[in-house]
Parts: sequence; C-alpha cells; structure tokens
Amino acid sequence: MALNIPLDLTAAFSRFRGGEPERLHFAAHSHHFWPDVTAQAQVEAWDVAARHVDDKWDVVLGEVWPQVSAGIARHLNLPDRTSLAPAVNTLEFVNRLLSCAPLGRPMRVVCTDGEFHSFRRQIERMAEDGLVAPTVVAAEPFDTLAQRLIDAAKATAPDMVYVSQVLFNSGFAQTDLAGLVDGLSAPDRLVVIDGYHGFMARPTDLSAIADRAFYIAGGYKYAMAGEGACFMHCPPGYAPRPRNTGWYASFGNLAGAQTGVPYASDGWRFMGATFDPSGLYRMRAVFDWLEREGIDAGIVHAHVEALQTRFMAAMAAEPWGPFAAKNLVVPLSNPARGNFLAFDHPDAGAWYRKLHDAGIVTDVRGTRLRVGFGLYHNVDDIDRLIARLRTLR
Repeated sequence: MALNIPLDLTAAFSRFRGGEPERLHFAAHSHHFWPDVTAQAQVEAWDVAARHVDDKWDVVLGEVWPQVSAGIARHLNLPDRTSLAPAVNTLEFVNRLLSCAPLGRPMRVVCTDGEFHSFRRQIERMAEDGLVAPTVVAAEPFDTLAQRLIDAAKATAPDMVYVSQVLFNSGFAQTDLAGLVDGLSAPDRLVVIDGYHGFMARPTDLSAIADRAFYIAGGYKYAMAGEGACFMHCPPGYAPRPRNTGWYASFGNLAGAQTGVPYASDGWRFMGATFDPSGLYRMRAVFDWLEREGIDAGIVHAHVEALQTRFMAAMAAEPWGPFAAKNLVVPLSNPARGNFLAFDHPDAGAWYRKLHDAGIVTDVRGTRLRVGFGLYHNVDDIDRLIARLRTLR
C-alpha cells in the first residue's frame, strides 16, 4: 500500500470501532483495539480444537507458534526464533526468572521505580521475606537514568537488572538498548528488558544484545492480539534450569522415560504448562495483516507521532483541562517517547472520570493521566476528540 503518515486504517478495525461508535477510545497503550482479522483467527483456534482435539497441539506448536515466533523475531531483528518462548502473561516469565536466584542469600535485583505493578509487587513481597534485596533507581531525571542504572549495577553486583524499554507511567523510552546492556552485562547476570510498551510501538532492534539480554512483551497492547499472547526472548546459556518450571520445558522428551528434570537448551527452557493458544492465532493473523499492508513498528510510531502532534497543536492553540504542554511528563520535543502522552496533574483522577463520563476513554496512574494513540485512530478521531473536549467546561 502507499503509505501516507498519518494513516487511515479505521476500516480494518470496524468491529471494535463499531462496538460503541460514539466512544472515543484513547487508551491504546492499555488495551489496543484488535483488527478485524483476529475474529476469524479466534474461530480458527476453536475449529482446530474441535477437529484435532488432543492432536491440536501438533498444529499449535508445529505450525502456529513457529509462524508467530518468526514474526516476533522479524519485528525485533532476532537472529533465531527458537530463543523465544510463549506464555499467557509476562508475570509467568518474571517469576520463572526470579526462580533462578542463587541459593543461600537474597537475590540482588536492580530496577527502576517506574516498573509495572506486577514486577514491583512481586519483588516487594519477596523482599518482605528476605528473598530479594532490591536496589530501586529513581526513573527521573530521565536523561541520566541509563547511567544511574549502570552505576547501581557496578555498586551492587546484582543477579538481575530489570528495566522497561518504555516506562509505563511516563512514556519515557530507553532508545539506546545496546548501550544500556553493554553497561549492565556481566557473566551469569540476568539483564531483563520489559518491552511491553515498546514492542510494535517503537522500532526495536535486538540483534546486538540478543546474546546477553532477555526481552519480555506481549499482544495486549501495540501487537493488537489481546490477552494470552506473551513471549520472552531468552539469550543462550543464561539461566539454563529455572526452578519454576512446567512440563512444557521438556516437551520434546515426553514420549521417553522421564528421569531427572531435563530442560530444552533454547528458549523453551522457560516454558510453563498447558495454556490457551487462541492468542497465538490472533497474533499470527495480526502479523500476516501487517506484512500485507507493509507496516512495521517504525511506521506505527510515525503514525502515532503525527496524531500526537496534531492533538498537542490544538491544545497549544486553546488549552483544555490537564492537556497543556507544561504538564507533559515527557515533552513532545523529546524523541525518547512511547506511543502515549502522560500528563501530570494533581486532579488527574477527577479529570479521568470526567472524560470517561463523556465517552472519552483514557487512563490514570496516580497523578498521571495517560492518552494513547494507535493504528485504529485517524485524523478525524483526533478532531472528534478535540471537539468533544471543547464541550466539557
């Protein structure tokens, strides 16, 4: 297709957009609309189960997952799709990585204070029982975050460093992942990048760090595949035998006698147990659709940036509520930004409720109101949003 930024792909999202036509959904960073192609993919998952029953796993693991993992590897420029493992959520992977802790002492972990709740909650609970010794680095100021993480790793010699590619409560993006990993890597150290707000939102090339860093993401946000379609890239040789393990971690050996606890040598060593595969069908359909349309993460990000610029230009001309440039946590001029805008305002919660009551879906994290843009938006949607905001006085 001929690509003009911003795009107009609204017809490809007709079922989600038509579910409640008057709703203005600007929370793509939270739950991105699914393209229409995922509806047939969902039905296909059911039909395969009905047709093959127990043998459906030959299709899921022999056909669907290889195609999905090849798509993930293509979008992340990974050298080998077999370094990937699927799971229904990223917390599975977090707990499996934490289970690789050394014996006899707390696991030393370096992270930021801007990590998502599932990771934060887990390590804080484990720290209560002395199982984890966390060093938490302030995310702000953003321009020194990478160096402060590296300094903290040098000072504490952690077993794990966990950091988001795009911080969920601000939208700040680590744009030099290779440089960051260069500064953090050490023998046997688990360097983990939470890519959930980065995957398919920003162009991401892991080729230079694929041998040293884990990368976790999923389909709920910009990969547009919904729940149950998460994955982790696992660098070879790191954490070969996680204690938190499921029977799929030796799936290829199940037909033989089971002696000891064998593990796959590739990313499959981080597999869990039986899961709902329908999310993988949806993700495959999304990747196929994007490939047909000639769209990659760079185009997605450029599209979103154009919509963000249009929105903020209107707010500059006539500010409304919290949506002033002075309230942006990451300024529009900063290219180290994800695909949502975070506005810091003491009354963010009240503004969120006012917007929601008016049929405008955003979301709020403390004092930060987040507005997200995606492929299912076009210029008319931005103008409709601006017009509706003008009516709320």
